[in-house]
This record gives sequence, structure tokens and C-alpha cells, in this order.
Amino acid sequence: MPLWCAIVLLGIIEGITEFLPVSSTGHLLIAEHWLGLHQSDLFNIVIQCGAVIAVLPLFPDRLRQFAFQWRERKTQEYLLKLLTAFVMTGIGGLIMEKRGFKLADNPIPIALALFVGGVGFILVELWLRGRSPGPEITWPIVVAVGVGQLLAAGFPGTSRSGATILLALALGLNRVAATEFTFLVGIPTMLAAGGLKIFKALRHGTGEPTENWALLALGFVVAAAVSFIAVKWLLRYIQTHTFMAFGWYRIAVAALLGALLILSPVRNRRPSPGIPAATRLAGDAYRLPASSSGSAIPPRSFR
Repeated sequence: MPLWCAIVLLGIIEGITEFLPVSSTGHLLIAEHWLGLHQSDLFNIVIQCGAVIAVLPLFPDRLRQFAFQWRERKTQEYLLKLLTAFVMTGIGGLIMEKRGFKLADNPIPIALALFVGGVGFILVELWLRGRSPGPEITWPIVVAVGVGQLLAAGFPGTSRSGATILLALALGLNRVAATEFTFLVGIPTMLAAGGLKIFKALRHGTGEPTENWALLALGFVVAAAVSFIAVKWLLRYIQTHTFMAFGWYRIAVAALLGALLILSPVRNRRPSPGIPAATRLAGDAYRLPASSSGSAIPPRSFR
């Protein structure tokens, strides 16, 4: 497959899964396993930022409220709640990074997180039947959203949007309000972490071969366009549907990852230094490492 085709495919996967509560981690892991492709952290962060920036126009009412009604108490309270969840995530992420927290390079926890999240969505939706969740974003919900983002940063495969939406639903917030609030918290979180990562990569080098900026721009544009379409669809979908289908879908992806693990020589995997927490905070993407020679990992191997 030509490299540009692989970049387009990764951009499509990133755009679809970055905000949907299905974990871009699991999907990108399967895609890279199939393609035998490894991309630099800088590439990963740039396409994530493309996916994030693209959804801003989908919240025109909130953006107008923030721009023209910021003196109103209701607007100030909403902004304060967004800021609180954002700051919680930022402080937690910095603590994790300062303490050298790294994620093990192991697809097994990803499959488990996908499965647990899927079961969680099914159980919460069953519990919500016959109930009427409200639109009010309480302070316990704000704290839970901040905690959910940190859980997603610490446990790949959890899905940032999945964890935060699930916790908000469990605390009584309706689907539309939960999705909007968690997305609005996630946008500055991922842009801030992504911007920091890009700055460090450009200043100190990526440790990878020279970036192909044309392909990087291609991935950015594709991820942005697909993310806009995916999130626009999701915002309409949740007005008349539950998250039950996403729960079953996560379980199916976990099963697929399990099948790949069974077919892959994981027993002789070499230990890996892991992935810095700051990289995880930039989004839900998780990448297979390159081989010691810097080449892409061959297909059908999680080494």
C-alpha cells in the first residue's frame, strides 16, 4: 500500500474515533498491526489536533454564548466548570509526568479497557431506563469528568470521551448535555497537551527520521474533515438513541484485539520503557513502537 494511502486511512480512523466513545487507541492499534506501520509522536499529535480543531464549529451556540454573554452569571458558571475540569486534568497530567509515569507497551490492557468500558455503557444504559436524567451540570459531575480524563490518560483503551460521558451519565446528566460538556472540556485539554508536545518535538527533535511535512499535512486535513462529520453525526444520534450500541461495539473491538493477540507472538515480547503520560493526555491515540533499528514493526507482530 502506498504510504499516502496509509496516512489517509490513519487520518480517517483518527477522525472517526477521537470523539466517539469507542477508543481511538484500539482502532489505531489494529490498523497499525494490519499495515505494519509506525508513525512518529509528532505525526500522531498533529492529526489529533486536526480532529479536535474541526469540531469547534459544531458548537456555535456555546461559542456565541462565551463570546457575547460572558458577563451573565449562567455563562460564567459554565465556563468555571469547564475550567475546573480542565485544570484538574492539567495538574494531574503534570504530576504523572513529573513522577515519570509511563504506560506499558502492551495491548492486553487496551483490550481489557475496551471491554470494561463497553460493559459499563450497557449497564448504565440499562440503569437509566425509565429514568429522566437532567441537563444540570453539578460540581460532582465536573469532578468526575476531570477524573475520567485522567483515567483515560492512565489506561489506554479507556477512551477519553467514553470515560467522561459514562461517568456523567452515571451521575444523572442527560446524554446531550453530557456529550457537549465532555467534548468542550476535551477540546482545550487535547489542544494544550498537543501544543506542548508539538513545541517540545520541534524544539528538541522527535527522535525520528525527518518528518514528511506533506504527509503530515495530509493526515491533519483528513482527520479534521472526518472528525467534523463524525461528531456532527454523533450529536444528532444521541438526541434519539442511547449509547448501548457503542457498548456492544467496544466489546466486539476488544474481542478482535484478543484474537490478534492470540495470533501474535506476544510471549517473547521485549520489555518496553513505555509511553510518557503527556503523550496520552494529548488524546486517546496509542502507537506501537518502532523496532530497535527504527523501522516499522512487521505485520502480525506486537513486539
